[in-house]
Amino acid sequence: MIRELVEFGKKIRKNHDAIKDEPIDIDLVIDEDGSFVQFTVIDRILRPAEAITAKKGKARLLLDKAEEVLNYTKNEFIEKKRKLIKEGKSEEEANIKAFNEAQKAVQFKHNLFLAKLNEYKDLSVLKPVIKFYYDNKENGIDKAIKKFENQVPEKDRKGNIAFRVKDVRIHELKEVYDAIIEHYEKSQAEKLTKNKKKCSICGKSDFPIMEGPHGMIKKVPEGQTSGCALVSYNEDAYESYNLSRNLNSSICTNCAKNYVEGLNYLMTNGNTIKDSKGKEKFVYSNRKNLGSDTAVLFWTRESENLSELDWFDKPDPGQVSNLIESVANAKIGVSQNFNSNVFYSITLSGVASRIAVRDWIEISIEEYRQNIAHWFNDLAIKYYDKDFKELKIFYPSLNQLTWACKIEDSREDETIARVGKHLWNCALKNQKPPLWILTIVLKRIAHNKTSKEGKSINTFTKSRASLIKFIINRNNNGGSTMLKEELDLENKTPAYLCGRLFALIEAIQRSALGKNVNAGVRERFFAAASSSPAPAFGRLMRIMQHHLTKLKQERPGMAVILDKEVTELCSQIDQFPAILSLEQQGQFALGYYHQKQYNFVRAKQNKEFEILTENMEEPENE
Repeated sequence: MIRELVEFGKKIRKNHDAIKDEPIDIDLVIDEDGSFVQFTVIDRILRPAEAITAKKGKARLLLDKAEEVLNYTKNEFIEKKRKLIKEGKSEEEANIKAFNEAQKAVQFKHNLFLAKLNEYKDLSVLKPVIKFYYDNKENGIDKAIKKFENQVPEKDRKGNIAFRVKDVRIHELKEVYDAIIEHYEKSQAEKLTKNKKKCSICGKSDFPIMEGPHGMIKKVPEGQTSGCALVSYNEDAYESYNLSRNLNSSICTNCAKNYVEGLNYLMTNGNTIKDSKGKEKFVYSNRKNLGSDTAVLFWTRESENLSELDWFDKPDPGQVSNLIESVANAKIGVSQNFNSNVFYSITLSGVASRIAVRDWIEISIEEYRQNIAHWFNDLAIKYYDKDFKELKIFYPSLNQLTWACKIEDSREDETIARVGKHLWNCALKNQKPPLWILTIVLKRIAHNKTSKEGKSINTFTKSRASLIKFIINRNNNGGSTMLKEELDLENKTPAYLCGRLFALIEAIQRSALGKNVNAGVRERFFAAASSSPAPAFGRLMRIMQHHLTKLKQERPGMAVILDKEVTELCSQIDQFPAILSLEQQGQFALGYYHQKQYNFVRAKQNKEFEILTENMEEPENE
């Protein structure tokens, strides 16, 4: 995994190992004699600067925070005070302790910044900055500190500050870059003479093994805002063979920089677009979020159009059908092209300051496309489109499938991420989904939900029907009866027939009593009938007879059709099962769904059936 991230990082890196793009938020403008002119707040931009792997105990040349550049303590004081109050300290205690700790911590950071500056003091282009801190201190740094809070709004004071003389940022001058690179290469050569150990990734000893932090990965879900480490040994318990810190991983400085840069690119790459309402939103190019604490990153060895992954967000039925057809007509097998392009995917979460890798996928592009075609083919389900009054095929998005398992009224639901991770694997590796997902979906369906107005909300969405079909079929283990995307008259399994029968009984009640039924048979009996049909259907059949008698008086034609179908289904069920297994409960649910969609379709041929489609609730989250 790290090896492939290293290879990817090599391709997207633009700068020398010693240089890295860093954000600039504030320009500190000075004269040639070091006199302070003004602070200018700018829209954040990225510019090359000295690369450092971690800020702890280090400072960046000429570009850093106000703490390092100006010995500014307020930001640090506020953070420390907030932490102390949270720990139970009084306001007065927190003020005193936070002030002392902030001064000490910021002075240490400022000294590091000055020490770094002094390492490069012989550079003629740095003379204005040297004068700012030393020769012209009163008109330089002392004046800048006094003007900082007046000229920089509080919300911008945590940004990076760059030195500017007239229109030139000093740290962007070629002489500065050359000096940084020379200093870096000299340091690397010194380390290499001490340690000629081979890198565990590239297998070479051209670069020294990195003992310190490899670099932080930004925007990891649930991770620290300052970033998370993929490789980190910071306790004796994690170390072995007398190796300290990250020497245990045996990764050279070059590979470390490559994988960090590659991972940061995958984590943040994207574009800002406008949605249908004209609002701007950021869309990631190489990342999909699964819930609030998990993200999937993906890329290919060689540049490749991965348009199929866009369908995970918004499937296009026409394009999906074309892919399924093309794969079906192709010769499916292991590719004999050993130079075939490769698709990679890594699933990760943030755990405090570290990254937890949940999964790694490496497959050929041919297998990738075949598996996605199988994924959508297995998910396909038909639903009644009330506008066109016909059945249409539906392919759910990954988000719709994960939300189908969401716990009601839960904002931070870890189930979404766990389900999403498994379904991502099922899609790309053609795997079987775990049956515990089916348990969750069936519970969501059986859970009755009402709106604020007291109306029943449809919990049996087409996404849930699709997921039930997918789970059961993939776990069928070669069984003869596979669930189809629409009503299957050849399916004689008792659970499926019971589900169809339940839908007919519900249709009879709705036709007889109308749309204003407070608690219909579905709300009252679905959970019982889908788990223990025998006792539930005994009562349901008696209730149905009362509704059927009423229906015969008001809609005799409809009553005859439904009564005939109920009789036919009952004749196919020798005996109502006493109890249904988990898979059989899923068959029951899909039998119910298929029959209900079919009942809607009949409204096109018979107007009496239109009552079944009146005030159809829009499926939630679809």
